[in-house]
Amino acid sequence: MRPKILLSTAPWFRRPLREAFHHAREAGYEAVEVMVTQDPATQDGDTISALAEQFGLRVEALHAPFLLVTRRIWGTEPVEKIYRATQVATQAGIPLVVVHPPYKWQTRYRQWIARSLIEYSAHTGVIIGVENMFPIKLPGERGIRFHARQQLEELDHYPTLVLDTSHLAVSGFDPLEVYERYRTKVVHFHVSNNAGKGWDSHLSVDEGVLSLDTLLTRIGENGFGGTVALELDLRRYIGDDAAVTEVLIRNREFCEEHLGVRA
Repeated sequence: MRPKILLSTAPWFRRPLREAFHHAREAGYEAVEVMVTQDPATQDGDTISALAEQFGLRVEALHAPFLLVTRRIWGTEPVEKIYRATQVATQAGIPLVVVHPPYKWQTRYRQWIARSLIEYSAHTGVIIGVENMFPIKLPGERGIRFHARQQLEELDHYPTLVLDTSHLAVSGFDPLEVYERYRTKVVHFHVSNNAGKGWDSHLSVDEGVLSLDTLLTRIGENGFGGTVALELDLRRYIGDDAAVTEVLIRNREFCEEHLGVRA
């Protein structure tokens, strides 16, 4: 078994999905993870499938709209978001849906994960992976913190995990140590580096404080057969197609080399 390398469409959050697919193809990616945004194309399985066919790409993961800026897409109830995302995934033949963990006040959602996630996933044939997060404080809001309880013990309760390396860095955890602890639960990675300054920087894999070469090598050696999505902050490059392509190729080749998946 060999891991599959994907490109997340997250950097094109406020741009058409077609643009993200174009850049993925130009940079030599074979598959993508689609983030659901306000773009209607990201919310419809038939449109996603049509774009994938047009650009010769596979869609291996769908990121449900759990960001604060997408909190009203498909309603505000997290379980309903999962139902809708799973419907789109089924329609487009996407095997994995990425979701965020419950906020501390989302008791019903927490109970659904504990009691129903495994059965629902088996019934639909779509894997539901819960992503690790980090404490978030809204600017200007005194004492309002989200995911303040996001410690490793929280991850113990989720049957299938998506590990985000930048999020782990913000939380002060070593990605390799966390992977070794949960390797039987991990189905998907969001890979990027981090500046080490306490914020979620999603840098290119070779730019930050994390030793991602070591992590990726271990993942490859362990025979991980899931997916590894590059989820990068490309805002400084967007608008310069040549620069975007160069960065995406560099990140892809880094992952291919250390995962041991180069042809």
